[in-house]
Amino acid sequence: MAVEQPAPVTAGGDQSRIHDIGYRGYDGPRLGRGYARRSLYSQSLRGAYGLGRSVKSKVLPMLLFVVMCVPAAIMVAVAVATKAHELPLAHAYTRWAIVMQAVISLYVASQAPQSVSRDLRFKTVPLYFSRPIETADYVRAKFAALASALFVLTGAPLLVMYAGALLAKMGFAHQTEEFAQGLVSVALLSLLFAGIGLVIAAVTPRRGFGIAAVIAVLTISYGAVSTLQAIADVQGSTGTVPWIGLFSPVTLVDGVQSAFLGGSSGFPGGTGPSHGEGVVYVLVVLGLIAACYALLIRRYKKVGL
Repeated sequence: MAVEQPAPVTAGGDQSRIHDIGYRGYDGPRLGRGYARRSLYSQSLRGAYGLGRSVKSKVLPMLLFVVMCVPAAIMVAVAVATKAHELPLAHAYTRWAIVMQAVISLYVASQAPQSVSRDLRFKTVPLYFSRPIETADYVRAKFAALASALFVLTGAPLLVMYAGALLAKMGFAHQTEEFAQGLVSVALLSLLFAGIGLVIAAVTPRRGFGIAAVIAVLTISYGAVSTLQAIADVQGSTGTVPWIGLFSPVTLVDGVQSAFLGGSSGFPGGTGPSHGEGVVYVLVVLGLIAACYALLIRRYKKVGL
C-alpha cells in the first residue's frame, strides 16, 4: 500500500508529498556478465528448437530434426538386417551433412531470423546492452547458441549411425575414426552456417525477409557453383573445379572434409581438392567464420547506440 509522507511546506505555501509505492532495494549477489551471457546462450539454444515457446514454434525445428535422423536410422536398420560390414552410404559420417544440406539450409533459414530478428523488430537490443552484458557477449551467445543447435541437428544422425554400426558389430576402430572425422566436419559446417545465417538475419528486423535471404544465399550459391563445376568438368578444365568450390558454403565444407577428413567428394568426377588446395579451403572457412563474427559485432554496436 502506498504511504504518503508529508514534506516540509515551502516558502510559497505549496505542500508536496512523497509517495512510497512499495519498491524495495536489492542487496543480494550480483551475478555479472558471465551469468547473463550463459542465460542468453541457454535461452537462444532452447528457442532454436522451440522449447519454452508455443507448440507452433516447435513444429518445424523438431520436424527437421526427425528428417535428419530417420533416414540414418533406416540406413542402419538395412545394414543390420543384411549383416553388412559397412554402412550403405560410402563415407557416411562425412557425407551425411552434404547429402542433407537442403534440410540444414532450411533449418538455418528458419532459426537464424528467430534468434535475432525479434530483438531488432521490437528494439530490445539496447536493453541487453544497458548492463552488465556488452555487444561482444550478445554476439557470442547468439553465435554459440545457433552453432550448438546446428551441431545437435547434424551430429545426432551421426550418433545414430555410429551406435547402429557398433550394434551391427562393424569394425570398432574404423567406425570410431570415421565418426570422429564426421563430428569435426559438422562442427565446421555448424560454425560456418550459423555465422552466415546470423549475419544475413541481422540485416533486417523482418523475419520473412531474413528467411528468404538465407535460403537464397545458401541454395543459390550451391546451385551456381555446382553448375559451374559441372561445366568445367565437361570442358576438361578439371583443375578449376576445386577453385570454383570456394564460392559456396556447402562446397567449402565438402572440400575440407574430402581433403583432410577421409570423406569422398561430391565434386564432378569425384575429384576433390588436394591437400594443398585443402589448406586454402580451411583458411577460407576459418576466415569466413571470423568475418561473420566481426560483421555481427559491427552491426550490433550500431544497433545498441
